Amino acid sequence: MLATVGGAFCIAGVLAFRHAKTTVNPVNPETSTALVVHGVYRLTRNPMYLGFAFLLLAFAVWLGKMSAMLLVPLFMAYLQRFQIRPEEDALRARFGASFETYRHQVRRWL
Repeated sequence: MLATVGGAFCIAGVLAFRHAKTTVNPVNPETSTALVVHGVYRLTRNPMYLGFAFLLLAFAVWLGKMSAMLLVPLFMAYLQRFQIRPEEDALRARFGASFETYRHQVRRWL
């Protein structure tokens, strides 16, 4: 169930980006051509990262190791610091007030 939810979030995020005809590449967020705020992006600003967290949690449950489950919050903290914040800075610079409005309306995770 966790893996299915995780996969669904990942796929929905990619499809929304494809529909908006903008880059899915998280390494260069400054190349974004559209601010995607529809579909799954109405629920979370980071559906693909949330999906990865669910997949990681599903793997930890499958392993049956509590220590593996501790990796999930570490993964999320790492993403927040080294990936999400720089992405949001780039989106703020590129889309200005539109991004700020979106950021205040939709939570980062859920």
